[in-house]
Amino acid sequence: MPETASPATRQTLRLGVAGPVGTGKSSLIATLCRELAGELAMAVVTNDIYTDEDARFLRSAGVLDAERIRAVETGACPHTAIRDDITANLDAVEDLEEEFAPLDLVLVESGGDNLTATFSPALIDAQIFCLDVAGGGDVARKGGPGIGRADLLVVNKSDLAPHVGVDVDLMVADAEKAREGRPVLALSRHDAASVARLCAWVREILAAHRGGDHVPQDPGPMAPHSHGPDDHGHGHGHALHAH
Repeated sequence: MPETASPATRQTLRLGVAGPVGTGKSSLIATLCRELAGELAMAVVTNDIYTDEDARFLRSAGVLDAERIRAVETGACPHTAIRDDITANLDAVEDLEEEFAPLDLVLVESGGDNLTATFSPALIDAQIFCLDVAGGGDVARKGGPGIGRADLLVVNKSDLAPHVGVDVDLMVADAEKAREGRPVLALSRHDAASVARLCAWVREILAAHRGGDHVPQDPGPMAPHSHGPDDHGHGHGHALHAH
């Protein structure tokens, strides 16, 4: 494998999108592609356990040329391929960067996992953690490395809040407290102003990355977790799973 360029010399920003199942990660990526593909050269890597469903969704949405969207079938719990053994994802990212050079942005979507799932900084340069109001207004208070220390926390589907009895302002305030000043964005793909703020944040991170002013951070390891009585040390902490 050719030597990988360091973030300080690589122009492409690798941006991870993580969060529980159903929080709208694919929709967020589709929105970014629609809004930014006219000004940035982009590609996407998706992760699913045994399917390429997320990749097929993005291809069918027509947000990018189909060949710029690659699927990784992890064959195991989604966090393993974004943190524990990143080889498959790293290969997919590097293949896209070589094939479509020069790229400005590669989006890497995690398969839906729990509140502790985060990307290895060896794979991505910055990461978004995605929650949604339908998951409950108290989710942001539960904390965890993704909520607490991702570069951006998105409270997604904010337009649904009245229908699920959630106070978005309170949820955002709880998230801001949990994140100690790190940015939080209430997002709806139907709200142009919130989409514009998301795109502005991506542009800022890209500029900081290229200027050498952004250093990839490690939000922290997965919490100890267990699959069951026959699992002697791997596990998941399924109480936090969104499945």
